[in-house]
Amino acid sequence: MKIAIIDYGAGNIQSILFALQRIGIEAVVTNNWKEIKNADKVIFPGVGEASSAMEKLIESGLHILIPTLKQPVLGICLGMQLLCKSSEEGATKGLGVFDVDILKFSNSVKVPQMGWNTIYQLKSSLFEGISEYEYMYLVHSYYAPKNSYAIAFTNYETEYATALRKDNFYGVQFHPEKSGVYGEKILKNFITMTN
Repeated sequence: MKIAIIDYGAGNIQSILFALQRIGIEAVVTNNWKEIKNADKVIFPGVGEASSAMEKLIESGLHILIPTLKQPVLGICLGMQLLCKSSEEGATKGLGVFDVDILKFSNSVKVPQMGWNTIYQLKSSLFEGISEYEYMYLVHSYYAPKNSYAIAFTNYETEYATALRKDNFYGVQFHPEKSGVYGEKILKNFITMTN
């Protein structure tokens, strides 16, 4: 099985590679269209600022490729947010896979949300073997409000969608690669799921 991690200078690639290695899975880090298109599963990582990350995707033309992918795709953190329609961070136009506008937490809470928080109302085989209210690791200042694509929620200032799904596209706001055995279980679920 061929796993591709999209390389566009997005921060958390090494920790995803290490997490996959811990569960016995090899992956290739690439920005090559053919390699990404021919992979069985694609991971779209991201840590950083939305508008500059989007610029890098546009420079490489990956903004055209990613929304057309037919195999399972997992967006992580900023990767999930860039799969959405827009983000308030840098007034960024996203890839539009999810018809969702990413919002900023208000100043009434500590921003970014950094550390462990629970996920609940879990839907989808992505969360097979994961209990309701399991803790995952998060670092973010922007969030996806509740919407029809939501397959998990978290509460921080407000209840928001911490995981999304539309067809073959999945997104998680938390970092499974930094969330211990349960995060690794989610990565394993993604890798082993059938189309």
